[in-house]
Amino acid sequence: MGTIISTKLKSEGKVIFEVLVDYEEAVQLRGHMDNIHFFSEDVTHSKTTIAARGKNGATKYFLIPRELRNNIRIDKDVKCQKIELKDRIFYIHMIDKF
Repeated sequence: MGTIISTKLKSEGKVIFEVLVDYEEAVQLRGHMDNIHFFSEDVTHSKTTIAARGKNGATKYFLIPRELRNNIRIDKDVKCQKIELKDRIFYIHMIDKF
């Protein structure tokens, strides 16, 4: 989990962030410095569940809440990333828009 230490407004609607994160979380970036997205767990407003199917519930499905289902292309590949912290796991799914 990180904390934004400072921000600086730049021209053309850009903002420079100085961010403090735990070493383990920084390592999960695997050296990538482009295409970084910020999110806060305090912004989440939709609740959902995980459905289990198959023998002994071996297959798990992340259900997308109804209010978040618009503009999703289900005929394209979905990319997923797992971010593991000491007390939480984040699954980030990336889906192309229409």
